Amino acid sequence: MQSRIASILKLKYQPAALTWSDEKPSGAIEFKADRWGCVMFSLASVVKGKTAVFSRQTYGCWGGGVGLGFGNKYQDFPGGEECFYNFLSSGNKNSEQGRAVGEKIREAGLGEFGDDFMEGERYIKTPDHVRSFVESLPITEVPAKYVVLKPLQEIQEETDNVQVVTFLVDADQLCALVVLANYGRHSFENVSIPFVAGCQAIALLPYAEALKEEPRAVVGLMDPSARKHLRRMLDRNLMSFSMPLALFREMENNVDDSFLFRNTWQAITGDWKEKK
Repeated sequence: MQSRIASILKLKYQPAALTWSDEKPSGAIEFKADRWGCVMFSLASVVKGKTAVFSRQTYGCWGGGVGLGFGNKYQDFPGGEECFYNFLSSGNKNSEQGRAVGEKIREAGLGEFGDDFMEGERYIKTPDHVRSFVESLPITEVPAKYVVLKPLQEIQEETDNVQVVTFLVDADQLCALVVLANYGRHSFENVSIPFVAGCQAIALLPYAEALKEEPRAVVGLMDPSARKHLRRMLDRNLMSFSMPLALFREMENNVDDSFLFRNTWQAITGDWKEKK
């Protein structure tokens, strides 16, 4: 499965497709069962040509379990949901239960996580705000054993159950995608830029968008933790742009008559040459 958009935009990294499957692809990379890992590590490998697979035992981290569609894995966070609410906000140092759990984390030698657990990541103001954040997420259970990420060019449309297509883009490419996502609509807010975990922006939220009559794209990597991980493996100034399959097809079908072949865009990309 090819993307004309990716070709025209000259993406540095190949697009990634997310599929649901009851069969594990052979040779795919996978986190060890019940061991920590970041879905962004897997995404970085996929845009370089590998295939990654996740299950309800191998989703990497609690946010990743939620983000990939394996239910409310925040319930499995050390100390439970209340400790997670503290973790994402002001920390667990003022909670008796939190201090007890934090001491066990410290003893396990999980230094950076232990510090964030006690002091808080401070991404959301208060634990109560985090509770509202979690309650507003479209938490779901995907109807399959596995979530698979693979290069789009390896997708077989007839057999692969594609849910989402993700591009990793720079600022100019993001501009083009936002314009193209709105190009064929009678509205102008067809791209969402939420604060969610990096994995939630490439899976969970696009899943929810796919259920709508006019699904929107989701811009991600607004999560500093995800950016920190991805910049080590790819580039510093990347954003993710994730499209439910229906929107991806709509955008691909709108390429030919769009701005992508006009002077303004070609001047941005350096492809335009002034006529003599």
